[in-house]
Amino acid sequence: MFATREVLMRKAGRTLRRALRGCALRTGGASARAAPAGLLVTALLLAALPSPSYAESTSTGSNQLYRYGYSLGFHSFTGPHDLRRQLTGNFWLFPVSRDCPAVIRPADECDLLGRNPVRVEAIGYDSLQIATLPGHDLGEGLHIRFTFASSLGLHCLVVSAWQDTPARCTERTLCSAASRAGARALWRVLSETLKVSAYTA
Repeated sequence: MFATREVLMRKAGRTLRRALRGCALRTGGASARAAPAGLLVTALLLAALPSPSYAESTSTGSNQLYRYGYSLGFHSFTGPHDLRRQLTGNFWLFPVSRDCPAVIRPADECDLLGRNPVRVEAIGYDSLQIATLPGHDLGEGLHIRFTFASSLGLHCLVVSAWQDTPARCTERTLCSAASRAGARALWRVLSETLKVSAYTA
């Protein structure tokens, strides 16, 4: 009996590590954390698993500003498409300030927090892409894509931002660093919101 339990624990740990590595690969980030040991059943192991940000900022080109990945937790009966559909169908989940429709479609325009205008560029099966407009703190022409991914029930949100050409802020080291830090915090708030709302997706 004891040996069987140990075998199950090892298998559960390997399964969780594979799931976390799957999300880490999708975000292009750091390797997944090891699953906590000493739990007797897989359900407790899943519940005790921390949900950190799995990817740090990475640059793949001179015009890419950041790429962040956040865990949305385990949602066995929900897929990436369900999460994207929930977000675009209930856009108040997004950090908006005013004049945003509840259901968004390509070409819709509204303001993010701080009255930063954006336009919806594209809505895909598992992604949403917006672009900044004149009057945005970071200037116009910044593209931000939100992509949902999952592996073995573990969901992730990947946020990537790039520009057609460098803007006034992003050409300055301090301003660019501050904007990346602000974006990381803002999208973390979004990910925490989606982590809860995903249960109803």
